Amino acid sequence: MLLSCCHSRRWAERVTAHRPYPTLDALLAAADEAGYDLSRADLDEALAAESSAAPHPDAPPAAHTALRAAHAAYESRFGHAFVISLDGVRPGERLDQVLAGIRSRLGNEPEEERVIAADELRRLARARLTFGIAAS
Repeated sequence: MLLSCCHSRRWAERVTAHRPYPTLDALLAAADEAGYDLSRADLDEALAAESSAAPHPDAPPAAHTALRAAHAAYESRFGHAFVISLDGVRPGERLDQVLAGIRSRLGNEPEEERVIAADELRRLARARLTFGIAAS
């Protein structure tokens, strides 16, 4: 389950090493800490396993085209999928949020974008852990 939350073996091993966690908040704090300690190689491993989000199937064809083009530009510039946490964003606003995020982040320098992508990856891991615990 942990590897599906953040695709870094080192991250999953660090979180696993300190179990059991008395509360979800304790687990999320440990996940954050492990996320902040990812090496460049660990972050590369995690980002390589991420995939670009597709729009809702009911979205108009133009939205699919725009999103594919934006993802392709991002991946060409930075070498990995665009990651963004949409936790708390209403479903009807997600496509706009992703497109705006890609457009604004395309202007980042590669090292600046790595920092932002790492932060978004930590946020994604938190959301995935929360969902996974709630579903079990």
